[in-house]
Amino acid sequence: MLEFGLNEIEKADPQPGEDAALRAEAKRLQATDDLRAGARAAMVALAGDDDSYGDEPNAMGLVATARRALEGIAGDDDAVTPLAGRVAEAGYLLADAAGELASYLAGLDADPARLEWIAERLSTLQGLTRRYGDSVDEVLEWGAGAATRASELRGSDDRIDALAGRLAELDTQLDAEASRLRALRTAAASELKGLVEAELAALALPRASCAFEVTPAERGASGADHVQLLFSANPGSAPAPLSKVASGGELSRVRLALEVVLAAAEEAEGRTFVFDEVDAGVGGAVALEIGRRLARLARTAQVIVVTHLAQVAAFADRQYVVAKADDGQVTTSGVREVTGDERVAELARMMAGLDGTDAARAHAEELLVAARPPRRSTTR
Repeated sequence: MLEFGLNEIEKADPQPGEDAALRAEAKRLQATDDLRAGARAAMVALAGDDDSYGDEPNAMGLVATARRALEGIAGDDDAVTPLAGRVAEAGYLLADAAGELASYLAGLDADPARLEWIAERLSTLQGLTRRYGDSVDEVLEWGAGAATRASELRGSDDRIDALAGRLAELDTQLDAEASRLRALRTAAASELKGLVEAELAALALPRASCAFEVTPAERGASGADHVQLLFSANPGSAPAPLSKVASGGELSRVRLALEVVLAAAEEAEGRTFVFDEVDAGVGGAVALEIGRRLARLARTAQVIVVTHLAQVAAFADRQYVVAKADDGQVTTSGVREVTGDERVAELARMMAGLDGTDAARAHAEELLVAARPPRRSTTR
């Protein structure tokens, strides 16, 4: 189909803008009589008619009369001189227009043979525009694209061979990049293991161990590796996938340890971390360590924590309480910040369910003091 169209266009040999130019010429040839009559009337009005014996006035003659009259009085008043010059200039313009009209009339010859040829040529061009575009220019544009596509199709076997060779090159490069990435991951896994285990020890899992197993996998957008976190809470247990061997509390602590280590490595400043029930299944001293780790992370990032443990909430810079309200018909929920004595009462309630006893409040105040970061000494 492409070759048929290209042969048809080549045979007709259309030129850019040819259809529009031919239509304009045909319109002019068809209106030759009207054009000659109009141009003739304008010529007579400008310069007169040789057959009129000079009796009828014309523009050039009237302007010439006006010029002579002004030149005759210019010596009596200097103001007339520029007027005479302008009238003379008008006369020159009229003479130029009359000369161009004469040339135009001389070239206005009816040419039936030319008009017939134009009609045939336009019919040929319309055959192309019906199939390949709305104008000759669009036909030529289609032809250029078709020639490129036809050339590609004629050499499709060679192109397939070239693409197959390029694909093989890219496969080799990808394999090399995947191997390099695996080496980097293996090296990073060893370093990350030590950092995470140090955090786990601080979170009351001193004998826990973890490992990052990097094994080959089908190549994809993130490489050709499968990375799995292995965990063991006790020395006598072989490391196994975290999701299968960790309890709820252990899982929470491993997650927090990973977040703290990764946040430090990734320069967490300006980032936001949200922990929802990260302290699930823990309490006591472990909860305090979780609170300290979250507070340390909050030094360089925004940390939002949802917790039910007072030991964790005490480390927050700001503490908010979510509470329900019921007017007997509609139940609503709201959030508000607690500060000062109200925060002490809320922490007491979180610890023992009691917010009015002196012992509970004393314990809450003690917890806030313990959670407050130490002041840095300043030397002057």
